[in-house]
Amino acid sequence: MKIGAITIGQSPRVDVTADIMDIFGGRIELVQAGGLDGLTREQIARFAPGEGDYVLVSRLNDGSSVTFAERYILPRLQEAIDRMEEDGCRLIMVFCTGSFPETLSAKNIPLIYPCEILDRLVPLMSKKSNIICMTPSPLQLEQTENKWKNYVKQVKSIAASPYGDWETLEKAADEAKEMDADLIVLDCIGYTQKMKDMFAEKTGKMVVLPRTLLARVVSELTDVK
Repeated sequence: MKIGAITIGQSPRVDVTADIMDIFGGRIELVQAGGLDGLTREQIARFAPGEGDYVLVSRLNDGSSVTFAERYILPRLQEAIDRMEEDGCRLIMVFCTGSFPETLSAKNIPLIYPCEILDRLVPLMSKKSNIICMTPSPLQLEQTENKWKNYVKQVKSIAASPYGDWETLEKAADEAKEMDADLIVLDCIGYTQKMKDMFAEKTGKMVVLPRTLLARVVSELTDVK
């Protein structure tokens, strides 16, 4: 089965596929595209977020990260969605946990957003309805908390990029350990299985990893023998 994967950064997202392809058990052919494909760092710099912009953080092909405003990449994402549908993809996964406007759409196939899965499942996973949300950038702290307040009673957010250094992530885990919450949401597709394991071990709390959650949901649609 051919399925698509759209990243807001540059494709292919080899960091994500390293953690999820085993979940599909060799049953899929993955077609990837990105909102920043073909652009130089100088061109991407023009997409810097301004006041009131919805802030996104993603990975470039060289492994570094960039911060930019969502509005600049929406037409590029729609073009990629259209190409994938024309290419015969049965569904498209979005490799980003951010929220996107309804203007993005596929004509005849499912377009599956991790944020929509998280929004519904996280409240069921937290007995206290009290979560800690990890986000890549300090610029995202307010928008992250405003979003999660719609789904849980209390949310505390911590900024530590999955594309940065390991020491910063460990410090974030130490901070999360002392917080009164029973669930940690690693709210970016860039967080890895190794990072999830570290947060769980250091904090003793349950941890949700969007990339593997997304893949396991999609695998329900691709496990036909």
